[in-house]
Amino acid sequence: MDIFDAKNIKPMLIANMKEPFDSPDWIYELKWDGIRCIMYLDDKETEIRNKRNKTLNTHVPELLRLHTKVKEKCILDGELIVYKSGAPDFYEIQRRVMTTNAAKIAINSKMYPATFVAYDILYLKGKEITDLPLTERKRLLAENTAFEDSQFAISKYFPSQGNILYQMAVTQKLEGVVAKKSDSKYYFDKRTKDWIKFKVMEDEDFVVCGYIIKDNHMTSLVLGQYNKEMQLIFKGHITLGVSLNQLLAYPIHILERPPFDILPSGNVNAIWLAPRLVCVVQYMANDKGIRRQPVFKGFRNDIRPKDCREIQ
Repeated sequence: MDIFDAKNIKPMLIANMKEPFDSPDWIYELKWDGIRCIMYLDDKETEIRNKRNKTLNTHVPELLRLHTKVKEKCILDGELIVYKSGAPDFYEIQRRVMTTNAAKIAINSKMYPATFVAYDILYLKGKEITDLPLTERKRLLAENTAFEDSQFAISKYFPSQGNILYQMAVTQKLEGVVAKKSDSKYYFDKRTKDWIKFKVMEDEDFVVCGYIIKDNHMTSLVLGQYNKEMQLIFKGHITLGVSLNQLLAYPIHILERPPFDILPSGNVNAIWLAPRLVCVVQYMANDKGIRRQPVFKGFRNDIRPKDCREIQ
């Protein structure tokens, strides 16, 4: 079946973090702090889907005319972001896509309207074009764009100079940089060394397995990840940035016992939850694999709990 009609694309993935470098064989672009999306655009409508192929149209009604901003029927890969205080805000876009209340969505779409930043084109004029070199796809993306505005933009890229762009990301307190081989093809649902990231701050996904109310009215989340045998493993706690009200706004299911087979001490007062909710923890990494200054970044629903795996 034609990939536009099937609407079941799983996007190409970005490989693990590397140190910034310069190379004439690579291009560099900013890493946007938002939600990865595939956009299906034809002459009649816009269809927005996340990495799990969930339709997001009802969550971002302000973007449902994006098909008018391209010249030909196409499929785009990019990032759905919300700006707040002049920078992309991961919490705001995650809150938007996890909200089901139509009135709240309408209010948020006016207060913090979403933007789609396109960085690749996968299909054009009835043909899949993923075998073309990246720079050729970038050219076709630009040529097929009728105009850019506050709702729709093309990700700008910089040939050869990864270090300069990374330093700009550090200065502007942005998420980081993605480096891509200039001649790279697009591989659905695969992680290759053709695309890698330089992140100012690293982040990691965890399953929320419970929470603990502390004496000072702070809340800690109990974290877990799945190992290679697909057993849920205890991964500690996160407190900084956690809001109990934010957690309780999501559908949770309380358990009578921990969802772990082995649980270290220090969890006597935990309220255990079914492992259905995923959160992101941001931290500064070092060469010893230690997570320094961890902070809760937000909840997300674009990946499944069982996709939260231990880093080997």
